[in-house]
Order: sequence, then structure tokens, then C-alpha cells
Amino acid sequence: MQEHPTALADPHPQWPALQTKLLPGENVAAPLEVDLDAELHFARGLLTLTNRRLLAWEPSTRAWTEWELRPELSVRISDHAGVGLLELVDGRGRLATWRFTLQMTLQAQRWQEAFEKRDEPPRESAEDVSYCPSCKAPLPPDSEECPTCERELHTPPSTWVLLRLWRFAYPYRGQLLSGFLLMLGAMGATLVAPYLTMPLMDKVLIPFQQGHHIEPGIVAVYMGGLFAAALVSWGLGWGKTYILALVSERIAADLRTATFEHLLGLSLEYFGSKRTGDLMSRIGSETDRISVFLSLHALDFVTDVLMLMMTSVILFSINPWLALATLVPLPFIAWMIHLVRDRLRTGFEKIDRVWGEVTSVLADTIPGIRVVKAFAQEKREALRFREANRHNLALNDKLNKTWSLFGPTVTMLTDMGLLIVWAFGIWLVAGQSITVGTLTAFLAYIGRFYGRMDSMSRIVSVTQKAAAGAKRIFDILDHQSNVPEPTQPLELQGVKGGIQIRDIGFRYGNRAVIRGLSLDIRPGEMIGLVGHSGSGKSTLVNLICRFYDVTEGGISIDGTDLRRIKVADYRRHIGLVLQEPFLFFGTIAENIAYGKPEATREEIVAAARAAHAHEFILRLPQGYDSLVGERGQGLSGGERQRISIARALLINPRVLILDEATSSVDTETEKEIQKALDNLVKGRTTIAIAHRLSTLRKADRLVVMDRGQVVEVGQHDELMENKGHYWRLYEAQARRVDAEDAEPVALPNPNAHTVQV
Repeated sequence: MQEHPTALADPHPQWPALQTKLLPGENVAAPLEVDLDAELHFARGLLTLTNRRLLAWEPSTRAWTEWELRPELSVRISDHAGVGLLELVDGRGRLATWRFTLQMTLQAQRWQEAFEKRDEPPRESAEDVSYCPSCKAPLPPDSEECPTCERELHTPPSTWVLLRLWRFAYPYRGQLLSGFLLMLGAMGATLVAPYLTMPLMDKVLIPFQQGHHIEPGIVAVYMGGLFAAALVSWGLGWGKTYILALVSERIAADLRTATFEHLLGLSLEYFGSKRTGDLMSRIGSETDRISVFLSLHALDFVTDVLMLMMTSVILFSINPWLALATLVPLPFIAWMIHLVRDRLRTGFEKIDRVWGEVTSVLADTIPGIRVVKAFAQEKREALRFREANRHNLALNDKLNKTWSLFGPTVTMLTDMGLLIVWAFGIWLVAGQSITVGTLTAFLAYIGRFYGRMDSMSRIVSVTQKAAAGAKRIFDILDHQSNVPEPTQPLELQGVKGGIQIRDIGFRYGNRAVIRGLSLDIRPGEMIGLVGHSGSGKSTLVNLICRFYDVTEGGISIDGTDLRRIKVADYRRHIGLVLQEPFLFFGTIAENIAYGKPEATREEIVAAARAAHAHEFILRLPQGYDSLVGERGQGLSGGERQRISIARALLINPRVLILDEATSSVDTETEKEIQKALDNLVKGRTTIAIAHRLSTLRKADRLVVMDRGQVVEVGQHDELMENKGHYWRLYEAQARRVDAEDAEPVALPNPNAHTVQV
């Protein structure tokens, strides 16, 4: 039996058991670890493809399941609501399912590819196989990146991640030092009162009980000392709390700003794998949690540690034997903190993720409320929210079981320690080893000692919450954009708009979308991109806009590679008009001037006139100052589109991208938009995508794409004469239009239960 080098960076606990289950001559071909069980709880499952079988370790049943490899077996991958689903199916139906978080999608896709290619002969000899230098796992063909090392492992957040907040706290180090000094002063003042109780007991109260006269002056001195200590402690404590509250809010604000700015700098690929609600939760809720931790608990923990140390010194100076008795519960409390900390750490991270799901339901439903109401799906969305909320509640209940037991147990241990001190202290007083005043002062210090110990134990909870939140924020800050800025950018001056595309390739995960594509676009030329859905038109436009970077080849503008130009400098020369125009909440004028905020009212009006939007804007109650609802609610689709055209006109771009700009409007509105587009394309390099081929007749050249490649280039009449891909597309579209005009529209029967299309 050949031992396979594991492709798991952190070996699965069942890996040794797997080795014992392999038959003679059976070798592991591809292992995959899934991180969710059937109930969507975090659990480590293991799928293993061998040259004979598929073996699966189920964490919920703690048992192995196996299937013999048959030709009809296949694997499907899908995702829903942030959870990936892997299905094993055959000709009769589904045999098994496994679930995983979306961070493991790439590994699942590669495992699926290995499963589907299990019967293919190897394309390379053993000598040609490359291995990762770190984990020694075999690398995928034509790849220099190890999927195992590249995968972001689901590891519990470490408390040490909180130290990374220092980069945000460093600018406020002066205020933090002031708060720390005030804290030391307040802490020292609180230690004065118990020390004054010793002479008050031994020199005033006990002698009075023995018949001696009380000296008012001595009593006044001691009472004045107690009052002064309380007053000083209050004043210094107030100053410390105020300074730390100000600093923590500023640190949290800087953290929010830095996270949001970094998020804006990431490529579209990152946003494609994240949910809006989860990102909103990280920037909002997590930073608030960190602010509370910094303002209320961070220095409190330091205060508790220093107080314990100083109190311990005083206790040992008063009586070493009593001090040792005080420390009896300490090892038990430390053991409990260590035991509970790991459970809290993982628990809070799970709660954060589930809370992101709750927020995501809101982020999905509220913007799409029109669709929800149109299809009468209010109950369905309410059920989705209820289920997400139920999952959140279940995790909180599970965590609270641990936490609710921890707090009272610590209190019980400290009470037991106090009883030990009382018993031992009475024995020492009876033996005249210490005085009653000494025991009284000792008990006062003991109260502070155990109080601080109890406070430290309760800080464990908020510390783990803050650590979980900090990890989720630093996951964003640590993510590097797939569209990096050049180290030595070139200046982009005198842009003419010529675009050169040289043998480019691009992949979405393992799926090749663009392959070996080359195209030259002359300055001022209008190019029409046509092809079936999924042929790569929108991907090519995204690459030209540099929303993504090519994986092979290169794209240049006027002979300069896009990767050598600052992204913002390049995109200032690009105007984008999308099929579904996005308008921000604000006035009409602010939306038109979005790409050029410093534009004058005259420039805004001129752009609106050129976009044929001026007339309908003037009919609005406040004209250009009329408020546009979120996502342009209150305006028709054609009106939103003309505002987006005016927005593109205002920045006067050299390169114009039109992505289905007229596909979602009626014929009359299309004519108005087409007039605006005629003004927009004059003198600009234009790349237009349209499913209605008739709208591209004005293009200088038509570029026909199929399966990520350019298959035809030419003008309309020329391509029609060739009777190739374009001719077939045009004829199919013409037949479909004729059929729609000839056939009457069949209205669905309102009494029918099913409608077959």
C-alpha cells in the first residue's frame, strides 16, 4: 500500500484511520475536508477519493461510508445563502450530500474535477508531477499555487490578534499613557482605605472597648484620610474613564475607515464570494464591540493584574501565612479560565458568522422588497429571517450554558477562599499571632483581591468576543486585491483610446472563460460584441475595465500595459453604461456629477441635455435638486438610464463601455436612449454589448465571441455573406422575432394549477 502525501495542511484526526481502511493496491487520489455537518454546525468531515472507492467520514454519525466507483457516479456543486453543497448522484438520484463554507469552494471544485477525471489516463509521468515545497502536496496541473496552503483555514481566533490593534492605537499613545497614569493613581488611592483600618481598629475602637478614651484628633485624621482617598480615587477614575472613552471611539472610527477604504480597494472577485450583510456586520457591529472592549475592559484587565500584584505584596507584608491561604482557590480559577476560554473563543466566532447570516437576510430582502411583494413572498422571507434568528439563538443558548456555569463557580471558589482566610485568621488571633485590626485590614484587602480576580474571570468573555471581531476585521485588511497597484506606475497622458488585447486568458476558479483572445481596437472605433450568453462578452469588458486581471497575456491602452498604470488614473478615462443603471440616494445633480463631484451646474445641465434627460428632469418638482430614492426608485427605467448616460458624458471618457444599455426598456424609450448614445459615442472608442443585433449596425466592426474566443470579426454585411456564427445568431434572432409577432399571446388560465412552458 502506497502512502499518499496528505493534501491537508492540518491533518484530519481520521487520517490514520483512513490509512488502515485502504485495501491492498488502493491509493488515495484526492482528499477533501468539509467543515460543516448536516445541521450546519462547524465540524470536520473528510471525503477521500481513491483509485477504487469514495470514502467519507461523517462527523455527525462518527462513521465511515463508502461507494464503489461506477461510471454513472458524478458530483455536483452548488451554493445557497453562503453555504456550499456537494452532492453525489447517480442515474437514480442523489446518494449523499456534504456542506461546506464558501471559503472552501475552490478546493471543492478541484476535488470535483479530480472525481470527474478519475477514469482518464494520466497526462504526465511521475517525474513531471510538482509538489508544494511547504506541505509536500501534489500541485494541480499547470499551476504553481498550492490549494492547501492557499486556503484560509477555519481556525479559531487567537487572543493575540488584539495586539494588532496597536497600529490604530499608536497615534493616541499620549492619551493612552495619561489614562494609564490616572488608572495607577486611582488604584493606589483605593488601596489606602484598608491600610487605615488597621490603626483605626487597633488604636481607637479596640482600646475604647477596653475602657480607654477616644482621641477626636486621631479619629479626624483617619476619617480625613479615608475621605481624601475616596475623593482622589473618584476624580482620577473619572478622568481615566473619560480619556479612554474618547480614545476608544477614535480607534474604532479609524478601524472602520481603514477597513472600508481597504474594502473599496479590493477587486470584484472578492465581493463575488462575500455577502453584503456579512461585510456590513463586520464593519459596523465588530468595530463597536472592539470600541466597548477598549474603553471599558482593556485597561480594566491591566488594572486588575496590577491590583492583584500590589495587593499580594501588601498581604504578604502583613502576614505571609494568611497570604498563602488567600491563594488556595487561585489554581482552580486559572484552570477553569483555561478550560472555558477555548469554548468561548470558537463559540463567539460561530455566533459572529451566524449574525452575519441574519444581517444578510435583511440586506437581501429590504433592497428587493418590491420583488418580495410582487410575488407575495413576505411569509417566506419572514421564515428565512426566523430560521436565521433561531440558529443565532441556538448558538447563544449553547454558549450561555457554559458561561452561566463559569461565573457562579468562580464566585463560589472565592467565597470558599474567604472562609479559609476567616478560619485561619481567627486561629491566628486566638494564638495572639496577629491583632484584630490586622485581620480586619487583611479581610478588606482580600475583598479587593477576590473582587479583581472575579472581574478578570469575567473579562474572558468580552476578550474572546473582541478577539473574534478583530479576526473578522483583519481578515478583510489582510486580503490582497487581485488587481494590484503597480510599484512604479506610469503616467497616463494624452489618451487616444486605442486598446490592444494580446493572447489573453482568464479563469473563474477552475473554469476557463477566456482563452487565447487577441483583438486590436483603434482609437475612436466602435466595436460591437455579440455572441451567445456565456460566450465571455461581459468578462472581456470587465478585463478591459480592469475589474479583474488577466491570468495570461496582456491588455494595453495606447501601447501601455494596464498593469503598469494606477487603477484610478486609468478608470478616469472609462465611461460605463450598464444594463441596470445604479443610482445613489441623493439629488439628480449629485448622481450626474458622481464621477466628477467638482462639476459646475452648467456642466451638469449640458451633460443632461446631451443625454436627452434635461426635459424630464425639469418636469420633476425640484428639477435637478429632486431627491432620487435608493437605487433610483421613483424614476422609470429609461429615465435612470439617461441619467447614467449623462453621468458618463460628464467625465468625457476616451473609452466607452455600453453593456446592454437599451435591453430593458420599451421601443419609444429606446429611441430616446439611442439618441443620447449617438451623442455619447462621438469621437470615443466604444465597446458595445447588445443581444438585439439590430442595435449594433452602426458599429465599425462586429466581434463575434464563442466559448471565450473571437471566432469572427467584420461588418454586418460582410459577416452575413460569410454565413458563419454571426449569420446563425442573426437568423435565429430574426426567426424568434417573427414567431413572436405571428403567434398570439396565450394568457395563463387563472384556474389552472400548473402552466407548462
